[in-house]
Amino acid sequence: MSRSHLCPNCGAQELSIFYEAKNAPVHSCVMLPTQQEALAFPSGEIALGLCRECGFISNVVFNPSMLDYSSTYEDQQVFSSTFNAFAYNLAKRLVSKYQLYSKNILEIGCGKGDFLTLLCELGDNYGVGIDPAYVEGRVQSKASNRVKFIRDYYSGRYADYHRDFVCCRHTLEHIYNTKDFVDCVRSSIGNRLETIVFFEVPDVIRVLRELAFWDIYYEHCSYFSPGSLARLFRLCNFEVLDLSRDFNDQYLLIEAKPVSKPSEKVHDLEESVEAISELVKYFSSNCSKKLQEWKSLLQKSYENGERIAIWGSGSKCVSFMSTLGIKDEIEYVVDINPYRQGKFLPGSGKKVMPPEFLKEKKPDLIIVMNPVYRDEITQMLDRMGIYTEVVQLE
Repeated sequence: MSRSHLCPNCGAQELSIFYEAKNAPVHSCVMLPTQQEALAFPSGEIALGLCRECGFISNVVFNPSMLDYSSTYEDQQVFSSTFNAFAYNLAKRLVSKYQLYSKNILEIGCGKGDFLTLLCELGDNYGVGIDPAYVEGRVQSKASNRVKFIRDYYSGRYADYHRDFVCCRHTLEHIYNTKDFVDCVRSSIGNRLETIVFFEVPDVIRVLRELAFWDIYYEHCSYFSPGSLARLFRLCNFEVLDLSRDFNDQYLLIEAKPVSKPSEKVHDLEESVEAISELVKYFSSNCSKKLQEWKSLLQKSYENGERIAIWGSGSKCVSFMSTLGIKDEIEYVVDINPYRQGKFLPGSGKKVMPPEFLKEKKPDLIIVMNPVYRDEITQMLDRMGIYTEVVQLE
């Protein structure tokens, strides 16, 4: 089914709808203080459409006015040694590759400031971070006196901060008008053609191949493949310097520099629009079967009186439960993030508990939301003396 709707990435007229979901919590990382508030949390609809001109995927019924990124938005992953190793290696590589020493760095969508302070520590850099969900004092760093944080949404009013390096991680997928956003970054850079930009987003190729419906949620209104991401940056007068995958191929990384005229440089990782169209067709034809498999497994376990726990209370968990309509089938949700513990998840109303909670409850099955953390989780379970079946989504 096609809808006459302008592609936010390239301006093409029609997007073909291939996936729909109802009752999706409009935020998946907002933590609620009471179960009542969590159960009453606003929901929206998802209708993913594919642009057959540039290969971009967008939620065509997305309503940005329903979102409010504030201090209750909790998406920090720094409590995981696995994630910290990834972030450290990435920061170290960027500092070395682009000689970021005593430079000025801007991070758009800096969250609580973890990555920006790391870049500043490693290269004695000066940083500015912009994010409405920033919480003062959450990150302690020896570079604190060289870093400034602004609790706001990014816009062209911050053009003066575009100097040597612009970083934007896991923010662009939350932006509906993607071309307008990247155009704003480019116009803010102006004639500073030596400025390097680095963006990191989820890779939709993996989502489509693995039928990962749990990686589709309301606040992610924009879904990129290597091809659609690179085409966007070229359209906005950037030259793609590098395009890669990382974090178990979950993340897509682009490095680019501004140019004065359109670049024709195409990266080897870019897929064709025809290739992404085939993957969309595969997802559309097989996703319902994947949904039914999980519904059947959970229902059978519940009927057999088995206790099931989910490890990881983030966006994947919220989407997994809301898409499947889970109620009593999942008994517990645990997370290592102390700022999530004791709070309630939007939509399902499940209370997030610390991992130690499992010592007492002894679940029959633990579902790991993100396979990249499985080894770290099984090691924690071993230390706690919990020996049970562990499965992962992918």
